[in-house]
Amino acid sequence: MLWTLAFDRAGVAIGDLYFVDPAIEQGEGGAERGVRVELRLFERDELKGSVYSAVPIRVDRPIWRVDLLETVDSEPGSLNRAHHHPRFHGWDPTRRVFDEELSADPRTWIRKQLLDIEGVLERAGVPLDELGPGDIEGLRASADKIATEVDEQLRAVAAGTAGLAPDGAGEFVRQSWL
Repeated sequence: MLWTLAFDRAGVAIGDLYFVDPAIEQGEGGAERGVRVELRLFERDELKGSVYSAVPIRVDRPIWRVDLLETVDSEPGSLNRAHHHPRFHGWDPTRRVFDEELSADPRTWIRKQLLDIEGVLERAGVPLDELGPGDIEGLRASADKIATEVDEQLRAVAAGTAGLAPDGAGEFVRQSWL
């Protein structure tokens, strides 16, 4: 499942996730499931047809990531692996940052971050001029809508209808749009 909301140049992408990385740090190994939220830059490419053709859209470079994850063998909704990545180096995130407030109340935590989007961008090392003129206000005004979509996807994961392992999963698995 992938849900996106974009403004001038920036937007949010939200999707369910099933993840297994055998190389992850000691004590954090094992399968994880949940919801990933990313602040991304979006790009409009040149039309590939007439003036009436659909516009090619790219969900492009990541700025900030929130992983609302839990171990597969934990109680659904535990979010015992919830964390965020305040910065990216190119396409790769920095180390996981765990925050008790994020695990306890992801809706409020994410909404609070979006209302302070300048702070998120500063911690990410992204200058304001990389965004379009309506991005900041658009993200702030949509904080509740974004938090509601996060809640809906978390409910789907808890219900066992999202964040599922693919058939025939191997040692490394990443089942997600994000």
